[in-house]
Amino acid sequence: MDRKATDYLGSLAKGLSVIEVFSLERQRLSISDVASVTGFNRATARRCLLTLAELGYAHYDGKYFRLTPRVLRLGTACLATMSLPNLVQPWLDTLSREIRQSASVSILDDWEIVYVARAAQQRLMSISLMAGSRLPASCTSMGRVLLATLPEAQLRKLLQQHKPKAFTSKSITEIDELMSVIRKAGLQGFTINDQEIEMGLRSIAVPLYDSRGKIVAAMNVGVAAVQASAAELRRLYLEKLLDVQRALKPLLV
Repeated sequence: MDRKATDYLGSLAKGLSVIEVFSLERQRLSISDVASVTGFNRATARRCLLTLAELGYAHYDGKYFRLTPRVLRLGTACLATMSLPNLVQPWLDTLSREIRQSASVSILDDWEIVYVARAAQQRLMSISLMAGSRLPASCTSMGRVLLATLPEAQLRKLLQQHKPKAFTSKSITEIDELMSVIRKAGLQGFTINDQEIEMGLRSIAVPLYDSRGKIVAAMNVGVAAVQASAAELRRLYLEKLLDVQRALKPLLV
């Protein structure tokens, strides 16, 4: 699409950038915090934050800002227009009931995965996961399956820009080792994560293909570490995941 300079609304772009600054690790931010992360001057950051507060997208206590549930309207509107969640949810529900474990589907958004569907049997993580939840791609089983689709140079650049964080003592943070794990995930068509995102949680993930053979999402099963060893995950759940993968392929267009 041809775009003129006058077609670009800078104030809207800045407001969206400010919303994206908030995260699980940055739930309450001051004007200075937002200015530092975005690179905006304090006056611009202040105007954006106060506008969000005035519109109900943020709460201001006089020093710190935090997002309100109204922001979820933006994500909900997006999910409502996507066919993927509606297509995969019944399959996830059936799989989850059959194996009595939680199952999820996510997509890749830059360096993070975004959950688009989930069927939970029990709460395994200290944080609640639901449609719209985000986690770093490099340390999750679904994320590694999706990152494996990236060219080598692009993958390395992404990992360098968003340095892997050690969530547990088992987390892989060295970039060359992580790239090797991600490439292996791509070659073998699945990957296992053994307590790297949270102690006590293991997961196994496979890619989801559309009808043309393109990877469009990832699906995983998460289990408590006391229930199955990392080696057992493949025996217990891989074929079940692949059955769903094969069934969904002609449906995803």
